[in-house]
Amino acid sequence: MPPVQSQFTFSEDLDYLFFAITFLWQHFLHGFFIIAILLIIFRLLSIALLAILQQYKEKKQKGIPSSYHPKISIIVPAYNEELNAERTVNHLLESDYPDFDIIFVDDGSKDNTFENISKAFANNPKVKVLTKPNGGKASALNFGIEQATGEILVCIDADTMLRPDAVSKLIPLFSNEKVAAVAGNVRVGNTINTLTNWQSIEYTTSQNFDRRAYDFVNGILVVPGAIGAFRKSALAEIDGFTTDTLAEDCDLTLRLLRAGYTIKSSNDALAFTEAPETVKMFLKQRFRWSFGMMQSFWKHRDLLFSFKKFNIGWIVLPNLLIFNFLIPIFSPIVDILFIAGLFTYNADVYIILYLLYFFLDIAISILAYHYDHQKFDWRKIFYIFAQRLVYRQLLFWVLLKAYLRAIKGEMALWGTQKRTGNVKN
Repeated sequence: MPPVQSQFTFSEDLDYLFFAITFLWQHFLHGFFIIAILLIIFRLLSIALLAILQQYKEKKQKGIPSSYHPKISIIVPAYNEELNAERTVNHLLESDYPDFDIIFVDDGSKDNTFENISKAFANNPKVKVLTKPNGGKASALNFGIEQATGEILVCIDADTMLRPDAVSKLIPLFSNEKVAAVAGNVRVGNTINTLTNWQSIEYTTSQNFDRRAYDFVNGILVVPGAIGAFRKSALAEIDGFTTDTLAEDCDLTLRLLRAGYTIKSSNDALAFTEAPETVKMFLKQRFRWSFGMMQSFWKHRDLLFSFKKFNIGWIVLPNLLIFNFLIPIFSPIVDILFIAGLFTYNADVYIILYLLYFFLDIAISILAYHYDHQKFDWRKIFYIFAQRLVYRQLLFWVLLKAYLRAIKGEMALWGTQKRTGNVKN
């Protein structure tokens, strides 16, 4: 047939360009959804495997008596904590560890924190109460470290209540001289509404479970501020806490790993902390965490995919980059793609992958509760399902805000959290 001479070549070219872009965009979104879900599933399975291996390793070591009982100092930094501080110190005094003292550091509080603590423990030789001008949590911790006489330092938040045996569970791991820090097990102590229940599930199924898994490969990212123990000589070697990030605990942990030390986790050392009870306070806290994590990542970016420190370069930092900074920012797109995918010829693929992710998430949550010696209430399945739909969007908003702040080059302040005193252990 002879070629057709069209009079509408521009319109045809425009049509071709439109359909080509549409075709490529649809396939990109389809591919992105599958890659994102597969990456998340791969991470969940990897975390579960490492956690199982670590559990087996700990089981073999349990029952071995430890004669290592060094002098320890418990440091409690506080700012405007008049509601919780006295109760926190009283719980610390109930510790069953044989040789300890408490250093309470008031960081220039504007309420009656310093006055209340000074009056309550004036005649207690185990408690030293100090005050200083406000300089932030890292500054208060460093001030307390300077006054400490213990070989091992246990740092906790002023709103945190420790079990009497918590300190005793942390210390034996320091009998290995390569261990510079030990992370405790933080639980939410004020599960009074949906938001705090979501946070409680997250602490057990994500933060604590992940920390157990990364313990196996010496890849713990954060020794939590709520309960963490440190070898004083190791802190002196790296010049203590720094004030150039909002996540001083994350930065400190990374610097200890850089120095060649081992970071361990003690799942039996229980601490109960006060989680934000309102969305406003939750967003404020998580923004500080996200922005501080970004600062810490950027500070140590030279080790990303570096073989100098394999555990940092190929485990800690890539995990932080991919699963804390990249995939979460696209999480709303993943949800939208799932809904849109239900109306395409690939609907069965979308449904299978999404359900696989959800059921795997449930299974690993049950495993996390089992390893954390907590009973898994089956009603939590509904909390978990709702958490994935709503909670994740809140975290997306926080991460987006942190990105915008970082792009603008603006700094962020530590801020304060309104306390309620609802923590129970």
